[in-house]
Amino acid sequence: MSNQFNYKYTAPTEEERNEIQKIKNQYLAPSQNSESKYERLKKLHAKVYQPATTVALILGIIGILIFGLGLTMVLEWGIFVWGVVVMVLGCVPIALAYPVYNLIIKSGKKKYGEEIIKLSNELLGE
Repeated sequence: MSNQFNYKYTAPTEEERNEIQKIKNQYLAPSQNSESKYERLKKLHAKVYQPATTVALILGIIGILIFGLGLTMVLEWGIFVWGVVVMVLGCVPIALAYPVYNLIIKSGKKKYGEEIIKLSNELLGE
């Protein structure tokens, strides 16, 4: 039996170091977090578009499910009149999805637009 101690050290790659730093930054207090202007710009841009996309998708999916129920009522269950009524009701949220999407984006641009433009100008050196 040999009493030998082996120790192997491998430094993380640059990609791993970047990922570790990103995780660390999420746990720092806001004053300690050194978020770059580019990262801040990307987050603000996401704050404009993500809520709009989420709401539009939810409306569209709900509308399609209701429309599908109406279609099933007509084709499978033979309830023609009520099936058509349910299909028309399903078309309402589908039709509203895009205007609601645009409305939420417009609201987000109004709320974050000034800061996005300011950061963009700083990053572009204008």
